[in-house]
Amino acid sequence: MRDVGIVAFAESQLTYGTTNTPVEMIVPTVNEVLKNAGIERTEVDFWCHGSCDYMTGQPFSFVAAVDALGAWPPIIESHVEMDGAWALYEAWMKIQTGEANVALVFGNGKSSAGDMNRALTLQQDPYTVAPLWPGLTAMEGIGACAALQAGTVTERQMAEAASRARRDGAKNGNVLVSGSESADELLSRAVTSAPFRDHDLPAMADGVSAIIIAAGDAAKRIAKRPAWIRAIDHRIDHQNLGWRDLARSTSAAIAASEVGVHNDKVDIAELHTTFSHHEQLLINALQLRPDATRITPSGGALVGNALMAAGLSRFGHSARAIFDGTADRAVAHAQQGACLQQNIVAVLEGN
Repeated sequence: MRDVGIVAFAESQLTYGTTNTPVEMIVPTVNEVLKNAGIERTEVDFWCHGSCDYMTGQPFSFVAAVDALGAWPPIIESHVEMDGAWALYEAWMKIQTGEANVALVFGNGKSSAGDMNRALTLQQDPYTVAPLWPGLTAMEGIGACAALQAGTVTERQMAEAASRARRDGAKNGNVLVSGSESADELLSRAVTSAPFRDHDLPAMADGVSAIIIAAGDAAKRIAKRPAWIRAIDHRIDHQNLGWRDLARSTSAAIAASEVGVHNDKVDIAELHTTFSHHEQLLINALQLRPDATRITPSGGALVGNALMAAGLSRFGHSARAIFDGTADRAVAHAQQGACLQQNIVAVLEGN
């Protein structure tokens, strides 16, 4: 296996209701991550993009994103109909094959393009689920109820996750929601979509995230302290919600075991938690200790959920902590699909 590390990260300022086109959103962030790495476009061997056609309502909408990259002279590029974290996974595989040494990956989403709660329903089974239009919030509500009834998550844990995300988000600055409310204050608020209160739902955002990864000597040349991807794994639970246990995340647990999350200390864990109950489910699955590990110190997707970019940002914020010496060993997590159906878990180290 080749040593591969994250060497640069950039993300756009999160907004809601931008009038920019996807290309206009992507260009500044791609330029910024190249500047952060101190390299030219010609030094990138492979480009990979994560986005979702359902968000724009147009097939092959991702093709336009190539305009943001500068496709002449010809470049080698690819696309995944997933969060940008899956683009990173593909690029990591590309480097492992020896076909590239430096790769730029990015994810972008414009949540304000329509009703995402409805649009994302189209990602479900087209015969038995999508025609019912259950909505993402309703499906996640089923998962949250299952976890609450099984006792794997409590309402207080959900409120504590939201309270901490808001406090950490205030320090981060690049979020849509922040505040200093305590868990008790949040619990006193009315339930708006059982079992959720408003703070349990993600703050939908428009945004872009970009990362550059590089192999071996190239990584050492570009970054003073690369965030080495020591292990990365992707696992999937069954798409049918009735065929899996929604009170836990089996795929996240398997991925965590495969990459050796538990083999050493974990300084920080950036978890892609789009609903508040996800945090405790992932803490359980990854067997993390909140008293020894900082959980999503960036605030996370709960306070700024740029669809198709938020998962990649978890890798970026984990890497940033390693760049500046805040962490020596970090866990980055990204998820896709209803009720934590798909999970990527990676271990990043700074030595």
